[in-house]
Amino acid sequence: MADLPDPPAAGDDDSSDPYARPAQTFPHLNTDMAERIRHYGREERFAAGDTLFREGDRGVDFFLLTDGAVAMVQTDAHGDEVVVTTHGPHQFTGELDLFNEREVLVGARATEAGAAIRVPRAAFRRMVSAEPDIGEIILRAFILRRVGMIQHAGGGAILIGSMHAADTLRIQSFLTRNGYPHRMLDTDSDPDARSALDCFQIGDDALPVVVTHGHDVLRRPDNSTLADALGLTEGFDPDRIYDVAVVGAGPAGLAAAVYAASEGLDTIVIEGTAPGGQAGTSSRIENYLGFPTGISGQALAGRAQVQAQKFGARLAVARPAIGLDCSGQPFRLALDGGDGVAARCVVVATGARYRTLDVAGHERFEGQGIHYAATALEGKLCIGGEVVIVGGGNSAGQAAMFLSGKARHVHIVVRGPGLAETMSAYLVQRIDDSDRITLHPHSEISALAGDTYLERVSWRDRRSGAEQTHDCGNLFLMIGAVPNTDWLGGCIALDDKGFVVTGHAPDGRAPVAPYATSRPGIYAVGDVRAGSVKRVASGVGEGSVVVQSIHRWLAESGAS
Repeated sequence: MADLPDPPAAGDDDSSDPYARPAQTFPHLNTDMAERIRHYGREERFAAGDTLFREGDRGVDFFLLTDGAVAMVQTDAHGDEVVVTTHGPHQFTGELDLFNEREVLVGARATEAGAAIRVPRAAFRRMVSAEPDIGEIILRAFILRRVGMIQHAGGGAILIGSMHAADTLRIQSFLTRNGYPHRMLDTDSDPDARSALDCFQIGDDALPVVVTHGHDVLRRPDNSTLADALGLTEGFDPDRIYDVAVVGAGPAGLAAAVYAASEGLDTIVIEGTAPGGQAGTSSRIENYLGFPTGISGQALAGRAQVQAQKFGARLAVARPAIGLDCSGQPFRLALDGGDGVAARCVVVATGARYRTLDVAGHERFEGQGIHYAATALEGKLCIGGEVVIVGGGNSAGQAAMFLSGKARHVHIVVRGPGLAETMSAYLVQRIDDSDRITLHPHSEISALAGDTYLERVSWRDRRSGAEQTHDCGNLFLMIGAVPNTDWLGGCIALDDKGFVVTGHAPDGRAPVAPYATSRPGIYAVGDVRAGSVKRVASGVGEGSVVVQSIHRWLAESGAS
């Protein structure tokens, strides 16, 4: 979500800072647009000093000013109120949280008496869809406003800890991948970190900590606790039955959510960590249709998330599915933390995770030198050093190219004879051409060493037995795939490796639905599906196509 939606239009400031691009970030709508918006709401007057909504509120409405001035305010890292911008006539309030039920990151207070057209949230969604020219301007502005808050660490949280510590990296990854503004204070290098610890009277034994709302301190929070404290989680209505529950917000799950919601199905997406799945950790995807210069997995996932929410899909993060009751209709999903969700149809899109190493010391260095993603966060840890990547797929190739621009040298270790059979040709060619990347075929990791953090990595040639050791503080594992299907509890058929078997007729008769599982009403798409092609584009295709089968099953089964 931290990726800009498009290049600036001709004549606009081309700065990468959205706050320096007011024509797009804080635009003025013309008179015709203002009049059309009036049909979706009502005009209300306000006095100087009135509060339209407060930072931390949920479910706020959209306001288009017709007179007066309103300041958008947020709390800074010191607990003081800061004015982000002041809106005047024909400017509007809001950012991305207007599409969900999360706590808003800014408040609105009138600095001059005036009036505004207040559009309730339900009407706002209709307006964005029914008035595409207005919707495009609003959506672009909302994205840029969030980008600005991320770049300026506005209205967010403070993370204090060592960037080499597993919990610090986990928390920062969670905040970054969920597009939540925050400031990182690295206790290893940032002098402000010690001042902050002294200010909040925090000892080193409590690190890492997250400071929220300028004063609340969370010590080593898990993702669920952190999401609750930041207002990222949303409440669930126990009596509500969704048409579709998509479990997993990778490319396949997000595509299913976009198409289901855009076609009128009441849709919820359940995600344990953050949108994007494995693809969300890719530094750059260059063979995805429509992006000739490439796009990061996180940016692609962020756009898809906004798109799904624009059409009305709900996204629940940090509440992974831990069980599925398929004994009757509706299906019932059990979520971590005690919540539950009921749905007439379930799309399993939980993907797969990389395998771990069967090498002594692996668990000790996990997160403290051993990584499963090569994003900007991990890239900062690799500057000037040697890194090792284990794996021969596209994710490994993309990581190698990204890290070769930061590390002194990149080593790729694979058990096979080379990369041609498992990696796209354009990546193989780039790796061959790079003098900063060395491929080690027929090899496997043999030893890991270090005190608190990983310091040395050894690997052995499986043919000759020759072993070499390198001073290396970062090892990236991108090997194999283990399906995330433990939570299914025997509801649907799996193959001998745990992947979901698909290709069943929804009612036991032909025609066969390609993504239907052995349980009518439950479908599987993406990497979790047996026989799937492990590519972003194929996952998106499966997620979009499965909605046709869902419509048919809901209509024929009477579940709708």
